[in-house]
Amino acid sequence: MFEMPQEMGLIAIAVRQTQGKGRGRNAWLSPEGCALSTLLVSIPLRSPLGQRIPFVQHLMSLAVVEAVRSIPGYQDINLRVKWPNDIYYSDLMKLGGVLVNSTLIGDTFYILIGCGFNVTNSNPTICVNDLVTEYNKEHGAQLEPLRADCLIARTVTVMENLISTFQDQGPNGVLPLYYRYWAHSAQQVRLGSAEGPKVWIVGLDDSGFLQVHQEDGRVVTVHPDGNSFDMLRNLIIPKQQ
Repeated sequence: MFEMPQEMGLIAIAVRQTQGKGRGRNAWLSPEGCALSTLLVSIPLRSPLGQRIPFVQHLMSLAVVEAVRSIPGYQDINLRVKWPNDIYYSDLMKLGGVLVNSTLIGDTFYILIGCGFNVTNSNPTICVNDLVTEYNKEHGAQLEPLRADCLIARTVTVMENLISTFQDQGPNGVLPLYYRYWAHSAQQVRLGSAEGPKVWIVGLDDSGFLQVHQEDGRVVTVHPDGNSFDMLRNLIIPKQQ
């Protein structure tokens, strides 16, 4: 008899949103053609992931990318994760994001994971199938366009596996895959403003926070809450509330 995995709960799926919200005061654009979902996940407080809840947004972003790039033939589609919660085409253009809200009740975190990524609509930026079309032209391939419903299903399955791996092995069980797809290896950025200190991105620490290497040799941590990564200007800046 089929049993629902303990960590995974209900999922709500929308074809289109009219009042989508992003981080802070940002609007979340949700045209038709996007894969839009909110997933309920429960994580025991006294578990490896329960002690490192910031990793949840990283796991979901990774799940989206892996859902596409683990399909045979689609492994070289240039879809990547951007710290802390975005899905990007290379390091050039955003096509999706993740928003996580968590509530601790007793010894359990109840987490709502909002996720949206553009699959079939080329507006307002770019979509997954644009990347597939570009790949076909460049490599003489005949990869089929992907569907939003299939990618949502694959993303949830991958997310379930990532949570299971994390609970068994901790961060080291998922970080190699995360780094394979992320857009920041050895990237040089400035903190706070264009005149802020120059740093180099190292990776994620054991809690899921971003580590950067300063010019004086010190390694410092940047929290995802309250900060945003401006890829166009190579800045890590405070997020507007």
